[in-house]
Amino acid sequence: MRSPILQAATKYLLPILLLFSFFLLLRGHYYPGGGFVGGLVASIAFVLHSFANGTESTMKLLKHKPLSLIPIGLGISATSVSLPLLFGLPPMTGLWFDEPIPVIGMIGSSLFFDLGVYLVVIGVVLTILFTIALDNLSDKT
Repeated sequence: MRSPILQAATKYLLPILLLFSFFLLLRGHYYPGGGFVGGLVASIAFVLHSFANGTESTMKLLKHKPLSLIPIGLGISATSVSLPLLFGLPPMTGLWFDEPIPVIGMIGSSLFFDLGVYLVVIGVVLTILFTIALDNLSDKT
C-alpha cells in the first residue's frame, strides 16, 4: 500500500534526515553521536523512502547497491586506524590538522574513522533490509 501522504512527506523528510545524519557524523568526534548514530539515521531516511515509494525506487535513488558501501567504509576506517603507524605512533592515535575548517571545525583521524563507520552502518542496514524486502516481494509472486 502506497500512501500519497507518506510519499509527499518523504520528499521533505529524506533530505532533512540526511542532513541531520551528516550533522551527527560531524558532531560525533567531539560529542555523543558520530558514525554509528549518523549511519542509522541515514538508513532510516532511506527505509522511510522505501516504505513510501517501494524498494526498487529507493535502490534507483541510491544508484549503487548498499553492499558496495561496506568495503569502502572498512577501508576508510582501517586507513585512519593504521595511519599513525607511519608517524611512529600507536594505532588509533588521533592525528589532527593544525587549522580548523570553517563550519566543520578541527579535522582529525577520528572523523575519518567515524566516516568509515557511517558508510559501513548504512551499507549493512540497507543491505539487510532491502534483501528482506526484495525476497518478500519475490515470495508473493
